[in-house]
Amino acid sequence: MDYREIPAIFVADAAGLDFLNSIATPVDEPVDWISDGAGLLAWSEQAGLVPRAALADIRTQSTAAELDRVAEQARELREWFRGFVQKRKGRALSAKNLRELEPLNRLLARDEQHREIVAGASDAATVFELSHQRRWRSAESLLMPIAEAMAKLVCDEDFTYVKACEGPKCTLLFADHTRGHARRWCSMALCGNRAKVAAHRKRIKEQEAG
Repeated sequence: MDYREIPAIFVADAAGLDFLNSIATPVDEPVDWISDGAGLLAWSEQAGLVPRAALADIRTQSTAAELDRVAEQARELREWFRGFVQKRKGRALSAKNLRELEPLNRLLARDEQHREIVAGASDAATVFELSHQRRWRSAESLLMPIAEAMAKLVCDEDFTYVKACEGPKCTLLFADHTRGHARRWCSMALCGNRAKVAAHRKRIKEQEAG
């Protein structure tokens, strides 16, 4: 299915997992929202990871081939990180996992960020505030906020509550921030509703058979 036919899915409650969910099967066919450079630009905008002005500059300054190459790098990064998350989900991380994260640290080392004094909000207590800024020098800069989102997932989330949706064919992951950590589905609108319908049909068949 063409990724342009359906909006990207953001149900993970964690940007690093939303990146892993950029390939999914929302209906019957798999959809890869970063299957090419145009898709990566669109997904980055929908995810809110890259300012629109920066996206416009990158789109203007980069060739389609350059953007496609970066999209390929993003897909490779996604599958590497999926392996890490799938292996570690459901239990807390430990310091010994740091070596496995070396590819991510190497990518983070390429980032170009700085801090800048900007005017605070009109109702803020202070006139100025310190803001993080990023230099968007090339198409590869699109990988930097993704790497940051992955790093934040590793550093800020309790992996005990990183889960896979229980839908039989669903591949979506999420961070369970619910009270009691009882979340089972990527969303009630998707797999949760399907499960309810399936359970209802099963009860009807059992009643008819009885």
